[in-house]
Amino acid sequence: MTIQPSDPILIVDFGSQVTQLIARRVREAGVYSEIAPFSSAAEAFARLDPAGVILSGSPASVLDSDGPQIPDVILNSGRPMLGICYGQQALTHQLGGEVLAGESGEFGRAFIEIEETCALFDGLWQVGERHQVWMSHGDKVTRLAEGFRPVAASAGAPFAVIANDAKRIYAMQFHPEVVHTPDGAKLLKNFVRHVCGLTGDWTMAEFRKTKIEEIRQQVGNGRVICGLSGGVDSAVAAVLIHEAIGEQLTCVFVDHGLMRSGEAEQVVSLFRGAYNIPLVHVDASTLFLKGLEGVSDPEAKRKFIGKTFIDVFEDEAKKIGGAEFLAQGTLYPDVIESVSFTGGPSVTIKSHHNVGGLPERMNMKLVEPLRELFKDEVRELGRELGLPEVFVGRHPFPGPGLAIRIPGEVTRERCDVLRKADAIYLEEIRNAGLYDAIWQAFAVLLPVKTVGVMGDGRTYDNVCALRAVTSTDGMTADIYPFDAHFLSSVATRIINEVKGINRVVYDYTSKPPGTIEWE
Repeated sequence: MTIQPSDPILIVDFGSQVTQLIARRVREAGVYSEIAPFSSAAEAFARLDPAGVILSGSPASVLDSDGPQIPDVILNSGRPMLGICYGQQALTHQLGGEVLAGESGEFGRAFIEIEETCALFDGLWQVGERHQVWMSHGDKVTRLAEGFRPVAASAGAPFAVIANDAKRIYAMQFHPEVVHTPDGAKLLKNFVRHVCGLTGDWTMAEFRKTKIEEIRQQVGNGRVICGLSGGVDSAVAAVLIHEAIGEQLTCVFVDHGLMRSGEAEQVVSLFRGAYNIPLVHVDASTLFLKGLEGVSDPEAKRKFIGKTFIDVFEDEAKKIGGAEFLAQGTLYPDVIESVSFTGGPSVTIKSHHNVGGLPERMNMKLVEPLRELFKDEVRELGRELGLPEVFVGRHPFPGPGLAIRIPGEVTRERCDVLRKADAIYLEEIRNAGLYDAIWQAFAVLLPVKTVGVMGDGRTYDNVCALRAVTSTDGMTADIYPFDAHFLSSVATRIINEVKGINRVVYDYTSKPPGTIEWE
């Protein structure tokens, strides 16, 4: 049974691309929030008994016959509500106001004039001020429902913010959750604090305490096995579970020989040494590298590595014996994206974070202690648990490891060359104080050789590409703008210190059109 935090906020998802940002902003205000598709929002409302409800945006129109609706149980609940974009239009439409299709819409940066005071503006915006917001709407409210008053307006939306103080219902045509609305997070904080009356005391310390009790209730005297990847998610999950049930947990670390420099040793040292967690370390590098011989297709590499990992993990689990539970580092975005806003299966289900395929094959119950958390919250929990920063702040690393950073055939020799180049690159980034400003940085060993001159002699060696991006969620990414001196210094070190590389290039491609990884 999941132990729910007290006084949560329910976010009803009508299909907006940025609904997750609403949940993040509410949690940043110290209040627990959950997202539910509008089709199952009534059930979520009954389960959570929320202190307030936020209605998201949507690509749909309330004027369509099949436009998403606010469930009656929520609309008539008397709970505080905040409508955002489509949420404002749905509130107006269902409460008796009027929404019409706009002739041109309003998209991008806009400015609103504050006309009257309201609880959302407390300590933030004053009457007569002008503030930047982010608009993205075609339809617009043209007549308010009974009991509402306009409190802010823009050139394209005369009812940019509306308020029904008696019923504690507020709504806005713009998106406060995006960074392009500079004061948006504060508006959402005012809603959960001033309108809903919450104290904002949801912390990682509280989550840790609650989750430990939940794990103990779920597992009882049973045994749990957890697959460690060397990444943040599985490490935090393992340490949290161990704190809850101690020796009932056994971790299995399958070393496929495709890790970054020193990572396998760090995993073993941390879990066996610092935490004294039972750990099975399987060096399966020969098995994986032998199977990758002659394989150059990226998808074939991924499938082979995934299948072989499952085979090895399953064999080790059988040797341990007696485990009823399998621990996975499933995160909240994985849970959200596995169900579309209409309640059906999503086209893209992010399974690469988890031990895909194992639960069905092994007939085990899942323990997923991180499934309510976003990535940044997992890092915060890791710090709360005392994990070293080298683990907590580590850049994302793909499950197939270096295999998809070596286009073409993967060999032990090429892995060793790439490991050295990658280590130098990351060391220089850390030395420059840039590691935490970058979402992901890594080197790629290209299947290309070029002519060079070293020591007055001709060389014919590999090309190394460097990649570094900034992002918030990995869905989109911009290149990190290193200065020329930094890139020149890194290239010089790699060419001088890594035998087999005589040329270094920098990847200037954003996502989209490229992906973050090369394969």
